[in-house]
Amino acid sequence: MDCIILVRCFFSYIYLTLTPHHMEQKNINIPAPKIIPPKKAKRRRDLLPWWIVVFIWLFFVFCALMPVALIFGLLHINFELSLLGVTTEKPFSLIGAFLIVLFGFKGVVSYGLWQEQNWAIDVAKIDAIISIAICILAMIFSIFGPPHTFNIRLELLVIFPYYYKMDKLQYDWENFDDGGSIEPAEEIV
Repeated sequence: MDCIILVRCFFSYIYLTLTPHHMEQKNINIPAPKIIPPKKAKRRRDLLPWWIVVFIWLFFVFCALMPVALIFGLLHINFELSLLGVTTEKPFSLIGAFLIVLFGFKGVVSYGLWQEQNWAIDVAKIDAIISIAICILAMIFSIFGPPHTFNIRLELLVIFPYYYKMDKLQYDWENFDDGGSIEPAEEIV
């Protein structure tokens, strides 16, 4: 019998200490979580992750080398061009002309992104789709072409995230006000 009274007293005590009227009397200070606001982008260029900026500058350099390739082609000197699994040593061939145009297109895309043009994201997404198609065609041709081996194009490991990032940035890029700022979307590294 004493045991039952003790258990009842214990549960009564627990009930009384946990009821809301007792909690209101206590001053419980729960610290608010610290909210760190995202940094504001001052320019559209700030929305681009570092790895895309690296490729922008690489394609600036490659695009600047295309006149050199044309001069070597005029002098009948071999100049190796290679991009996305397509390779040639002769700039004045069908494949060479295709690669020069492709490097030029990637240079225009890089220029558009670096100069924060409105059309840059749309053209960058088109560039990514064309690059994916060329890589897939290069892999298919490697099976049926002269070496008869299957090559996996590692460029796809960069092109797919590039397309995804351009797609995620499109809204922020297009709605960026020139005088103000916008919060950058989450960054993929």
